[in-house]
Amino acid sequence: MGFDNNFSPVLRFMVVSDIHYKDEHTVERERMQKAIQTAYALSDKEEYNKLDALYVVGDFANSGTRTQMLAFKDTLDTNLRPGTVATLSLSSHEYGSEGEEAALEKFAEIFKENPDTHKVINGYHFISVTSTNGCHFDEKKQEWVAKELKEAVKDDPRRPIFFFQHPHIMGTVYGSANWGEDELTAILMNYPQIIDFSGHSHAPINDPRSIHQRHFTCLGTGTLSYFELDEFDKVYGTIPPNDDNAAQMLIVEADAQGRVRIYPYDLITDNFFPFVWKIDSAWDVESYLYTDARYRTEEKPWFEDGAKIEIKDIKADGFAVEFDQAKVKTEYVDDYNVYLKRADGLTVRNATIWSEFYFYNMPEKLSVKFDGIESGEYYVEIYANSFWRTRSKKPLISETIKL
Repeated sequence: MGFDNNFSPVLRFMVVSDIHYKDEHTVERERMQKAIQTAYALSDKEEYNKLDALYVVGDFANSGTRTQMLAFKDTLDTNLRPGTVATLSLSSHEYGSEGEEAALEKFAEIFKENPDTHKVINGYHFISVTSTNGCHFDEKKQEWVAKELKEAVKDDPRRPIFFFQHPHIMGTVYGSANWGEDELTAILMNYPQIIDFSGHSHAPINDPRSIHQRHFTCLGTGTLSYFELDEFDKVYGTIPPNDDNAAQMLIVEADAQGRVRIYPYDLITDNFFPFVWKIDSAWDVESYLYTDARYRTEEKPWFEDGAKIEIKDIKADGFAVEFDQAKVKTEYVDDYNVYLKRADGLTVRNATIWSEFYFYNMPEKLSVKFDGIESGEYYVEIYANSFWRTRSKKPLISETIKL
């Protein structure tokens, strides 16, 4: 998978967020450097070989100290080539060490940039707004956004407007239920040509719900630090095992006709995820492909013939369960319900776990431990779930286990 060979861009840019530079040197610095270098390396191979812009959608610093901001500036200075426009916004984490006012002063001094910007790059309008009071947008910010959008749409109302802010727009992409804000919604929904980029949640960008279209187009921008997911029924909470194995970015292309291609990329394994998001008429809501209609699907995951459950590490009061992952026609399996049942069919445990789809190299098998189980006879029943709330018709069932 790679760039669309049938697409002729006149613009290419990359988007990252939630990088979390700390005072000490951590892996996030290496990942940010790699993100920039990778975007150039991928671009260099193309007929249109430019990287026109880098947009950083907030939380580039973990607490906004001078050390962190200077380190991030050094990464940009060391790795960006002439001709690439770099734009950063700030949010709650940048305000953490000394508050919002001090953070904005340091930002202006170090980056020589306004926190809110409206730029035109290769004929496309880019609007980036920094939040205030943590992750909010007060009346002054709202007025600025409304004014800039009104100006941007004058050039060509059918041309996409690229818009950037740190928190998701509530009720849009995956992650916005817990990490979204709604202060800009009433303004943005007047401009269907907006393609909005946001972070804050650390939700994986290869989740198909990380693109959403209703009144306009929204995309989550992932993280270079650690994953968090927006569901609360998992045995380990919202932060999965190996959460720090996370480094994802978006590369975006647009052509002369206003069409857009968005490529999610995994920096851990140096691979494009195996799909491209296509927006041919951003201004036309009737053309949207990535709407909530995706939930109206009959497609269900299934376990292949030969898939099995293995019972391991049996103890007096528990055991481990290892099982083969299910299949799905498109995208990935989202998660599994692993039911521990008594021999009479009564459920005594429900261990819900993710499929680990957010790792490019998904494991072929998953495992769950059950402890503190009373003596008796049990079996395990597993259902696979899609992103669209459909469930495997048939479960995977183990043999009976006696404790």
